[in-house]
Formats: sequence, C-alpha cells, structure tokens
Amino acid sequence: MECPLCKPDAEALLWHDGSCRVIRVPDPDYAGYCRVIWREHVAEMSDLPAAAQRHLLHVVLATETALRQLMQPDKINLASFGNVVPHLHWHVIARFRDDRHFPQPVWGTPQRTGAAHGSPSDAALAAAIGAALTELTAG
Repeated sequence: MECPLCKPDAEALLWHDGSCRVIRVPDPDYAGYCRVIWREHVAEMSDLPAAAQRHLLHVVLATETALRQLMQPDKINLASFGNVVPHLHWHVIARFRDDRHFPQPVWGTPQRTGAAHGSPSDAALAAAIGAALTELTAG
C-alpha cells in the first residue's frame, strides 16, 4: 500500500521547510484542523534524532499558537496516532465547547449538531505559524 502522506495529493499547504509541512485538513466541522507531517517516512517520534524531534515539536507548537491567536478556541487537541497511516504526523485541532463532539475527541460520538466557527484564511494562518515558529526558535 502506498503511503498517502509520502505522496500528497491536493493538500492545502500552509507552511513547509525541508523537514516537514503543515496542511489544513478539510473538515466541515472543524475549521481549525491542521496536520503537521514529517517529510520522511518514519513511524515514531523516537525514530528521529533529538534535534529533529525538537524541530517537529516546535512546528506543532507554532501551529497550536497560530490557531489560538487567530481563533481563540476553548481548547486545542494535539494527537499523534499513526495506527491507520504509520507515517509520523500530528493533528492540531482547535476545539470549542459548542463544537459537534466536545468534550469527546473529534473521532468520537457526536454530542450535538455543533456551531460553525469562522476560519482564518490560509494566508493568515501561514503567516501566524511562521511568526510563532520564529519566536519559539529565537535565541
């Protein structure tokens, strides 16, 4: 089986460097749903050298920071499973008390219809991720 994260198709790319990329996940219930994907096909964080682990976590934290700044969610969910697609990636999801699944995970049983929340533009989210990453990695 070919890995869908190794050969992306029609992704909404927000930010990238030589090691990883951040995409927006097209989910009608979650406007603030991003995925941080490691470029190389590895399954676990511990497969990476320490410096690469730190870099990936900085990108995850920068994505969280950007979503919090632009969307003011009640909570951010961070998840790294890889059970279905064993390619290292993190889900970064802005959550609201009135969203479809809250307080359950987005993959859980729906709790209500769920309110719509505005979505920042890709350009605004990309700029905020870049700025947050610069701040996180500054001296």
